[in-house]
Amino acid sequence: MSNSGKEIITTGEEKSIEDRFQDTEMAAKIAELESGAEYTIGGETNISDEVIGSIAALAAREVEGIANIGLSSVTRTLSETFGGAEKKARGVKVEHGKKEAILDLSIQVVYGFSIPQIVVEVRKKVGAGLLEMAGLIAKEININITGIAFPEKMPGKIE
Repeated sequence: MSNSGKEIITTGEEKSIEDRFQDTEMAAKIAELESGAEYTIGGETNISDEVIGSIAALAAREVEGIANIGLSSVTRTLSETFGGAEKKARGVKVEHGKKEAILDLSIQVVYGFSIPQIVVEVRKKVGAGLLEMAGLIAKEININITGIAFPEKMPGKIE
């Protein structure tokens, strides 16, 4: 190899210039990373009331016999349709801490379904959804029945 008219002969034992430098700070970190040790990462996670309300509302909608979450109104429906209001979380009030939540749900039921059975199923679904998705224990799930929907008047009914 020629370098400025001088020949440099390299053997397998010689190190390149870059290999001669040792980083005292990062070398220890790299060795620690390569050892396969486990690390604990800290931090804080905050879940907003709207997210918790959305989880609860979506879980409640899975229960057969639920017509609607919250109060229905033409204005609210129009604003939801055109993007002015959040449909998923309406009808749910949330108070929560780091581990527990208290929820107030307003629901409308379909005529002919057992309200006590619906309430039990809603509490189960909402409690499981909160625990699974947010890691929160539902301390209370208060349910307010705000109306009854009649199947023949429900949108999307095919006759």
